[in-house]
Amino acid sequence: MALTAAACADDLADAPPPPTIAPSSTAAPTTTLMPAKLYDLVGTALQGGDFSQLAGMVVDAGLVETLRTGEFTVFAPTNDAFRNLPLDVLHSVQDDETTLATVLTYHVVPGTLMLADLQDGPLATVAGIDLTVSHQGDTVLINGVPIVAGDVKATNGVVHVMGDVLVPPAD
Repeated sequence: MALTAAACADDLADAPPPPTIAPSSTAAPTTTLMPAKLYDLVGTALQGGDFSQLAGMVVDAGLVETLRTGEFTVFAPTNDAFRNLPLDVLHSVQDDETTLATVLTYHVVPGTLMLADLQDGPLATVAGIDLTVSHQGDTVLINGVPIVAGDVKATNGVVHVMGDVLVPPAD
């Protein structure tokens, strides 16, 4: 038993906390919390953990540098959103580089638009095809699809999480 206690005494996790000194009533509190680290739009999507399908498609379309260097609002579909697409639609998007780039850039708007900035009406995308913003109570909808979570800040824009993939209208 003594051997076990000696072995644990070297473990910093078992060490007692350092003594604290009661702050004087005039001293400012010294506890600080580190702010959450901000990433660019691509890093933010990767950190989210539920955007691996989107991230892979961004790589396949050659859009990584574009999304890292510009300032954008991204309506990011989750992995489940891609799984909900009919397989023939998903494959037709993935198999055609031009279609893939169009679908992805249809989810991207120039500039940083927080939820409060999204007003009812058309919204121009990087693809050159307008989205339609509307509201249902406090919920913001894009083409009738609710934003699941919004205002996820990035160093060069903002991400709004979508439960569905936004499919551009057929020509």
